[in-house]
Amino acid sequence: MSPETCAMLELPRWKYVLIFVVLVLSTLYALPNVYQKDPSVQITANRGGHIDDAFRQQVMTDLQASGIVPKAVTKEGESLMVRLMSLEMQTRASDVLRAKVGENYTVALNLASTVPDWLAKLGGRPMVLGLDLVGGVHFALQVDQKAALNKRMDAFVEEVRSTLGSKRIGFRMVERRPDNTIRVTFDDDAHLNEARMVLFKEQVGLSYSVSGNTLIARVSENELRQIASGAVEQNLTTLRNRINELGVAEPIIQRQGDDRIVVELPGVQDTAEAKRLIGATATLEFRGVVDGDAYEAVRTGNVPPEARVYYIRGTNQPVLLNKRVIVSGDEMVNATVGVDENGMPAVNVTLSNAAGQRMLDYTQRNLYKLMSVVYIERIPTVSMVDGKEVRGVRLKEEALSPTRIAGVFGKNFRTTGLEKTEAENLSKLLRAGSLAAPMDFVEEYVIGPSLGAENVERGVTAVVFSFLFTLVFFTIYYRMFGVITSLALLFNLLIVVAVMSLFGATMTLPGFAGLALSVGLSVDANVLINERIREELRHGMPPRSAIVAGYDKAGSTILDANLTGLIVGVALYAFGTGPLKGFALTMIIGIFASMFTAITVSRSLSALIYGTRNNLKSLAI
Repeated sequence: MSPETCAMLELPRWKYVLIFVVLVLSTLYALPNVYQKDPSVQITANRGGHIDDAFRQQVMTDLQASGIVPKAVTKEGESLMVRLMSLEMQTRASDVLRAKVGENYTVALNLASTVPDWLAKLGGRPMVLGLDLVGGVHFALQVDQKAALNKRMDAFVEEVRSTLGSKRIGFRMVERRPDNTIRVTFDDDAHLNEARMVLFKEQVGLSYSVSGNTLIARVSENELRQIASGAVEQNLTTLRNRINELGVAEPIIQRQGDDRIVVELPGVQDTAEAKRLIGATATLEFRGVVDGDAYEAVRTGNVPPEARVYYIRGTNQPVLLNKRVIVSGDEMVNATVGVDENGMPAVNVTLSNAAGQRMLDYTQRNLYKLMSVVYIERIPTVSMVDGKEVRGVRLKEEALSPTRIAGVFGKNFRTTGLEKTEAENLSKLLRAGSLAAPMDFVEEYVIGPSLGAENVERGVTAVVFSFLFTLVFFTIYYRMFGVITSLALLFNLLIVVAVMSLFGATMTLPGFAGLALSVGLSVDANVLINERIREELRHGMPPRSAIVAGYDKAGSTILDANLTGLIVGVALYAFGTGPLKGFALTMIIGIFASMFTAITVSRSLSALIYGTRNNLKSLAI
């Protein structure tokens, strides 16, 4: 055998270093999947609650009194994590703690990671499992499109009133009718005709007609359909943004039909907590303070017609606020958390141009008067009545302490009076946007972790058996090159698992099918190489030369075959949804891994085994 042939079989030293580095990193980042998660109960403090050592000790005492011995009770971030031995114990502990801790705390089921700290600090984390593998909750929500229409019609009324006021056109009244028309009454024809011309130019979404001294503005049927459809789309976007802001891993949120949205949250076992997350809407309204004795108004029930009674957070003192909203949360384009001059939490708000102009006009007209912020939270509730689940909504409205308008401001300003957690959550919800219309839960089910674990077991079994059958067949049929192929396949699986874990990709049940398919693609590549080597040996080529020729000649075929598979995978990922995306992603990663292991890794193993042998006469293939 010539030195040139030996040199051709040997790979450059940097390729061996690359393979070693990939092997070490793949092992390191695939390792977190070995550690099983602990069933846990997570306790988070609401307003008025505190997570401290005394509370931790009280939780342990309550659990032990109920015969529940936790694995560990630790403070993690702003929450208390109670780790338990089993899912059954998790459910019992959750029931006990809900009854004990009170309304100042939120109790939720969770699965706590057991990955060692040193590995977690290196970025090691297990694969994110989809709803069908880890379990979770599925909801179908129906969007109240009628409420969206009502909201938009109210906005039209305000826009008409604002437009006429800005042009100084006098009118007697503006009212909305049940037939989706807006009627503006005038004292004379001159004002009516002027208003018609102005509104025709500035309020293009309406059509106009005249009846006596009344201008009738009507919304077209096409516009009504667009409003209804747009409400679903806005809610869809808002839910995606909100759940992403609040950190739920790999949710599935998609439209279903004309007025429904499907939400799937993998890993979430607590339906009440999931509903709170999805359905809770927190927003702000800025209202002017109405002069008058609020205590007397509450006592006598004699509230000024333009006012409404609110209660100030913390003190529960009544205050009279104007019914007309200056600016609301859905007109805010950005919100960030900061601190004020005293180091207290604050939300820095940026308004839309139109809302900023309204705020500017209001502060100019009402300088040194009082204004208050109303904090509004719409909280879905679920209760059991006569053994049946009854859904409802609790509206929580609190006024923050009124402040005097010390200067004129417009689209950028700051609001204070919230606790740190509330300020953070509010800023997230404001950034995510408000819901265009309320939504009702019309369908829900939970995929339990036991069913998810069964799916995981089946998926792993399918992949393991496909690998073992391949190993046995290749070892018998290709002998030593069968062993080389099997080691390359194992490396391939290791790379796929490591990459999906490192980048937080979601593994679903179809993803296991994609994993098995990647094994098949890698097998296909190695069969091409092995058969090509056999063919060269039959043509009388020396063993080392046959190995070199086999890899060189099969390489282009392998590249072409995998390229077409890659195109299919990218198309499936781009246009597919849900499980199809999981299958496509696993397939794409598997294709890249199979090309690397079949062409580079298996060749390096062949070179290590046969490259240094003297007087090589035959190959075990």
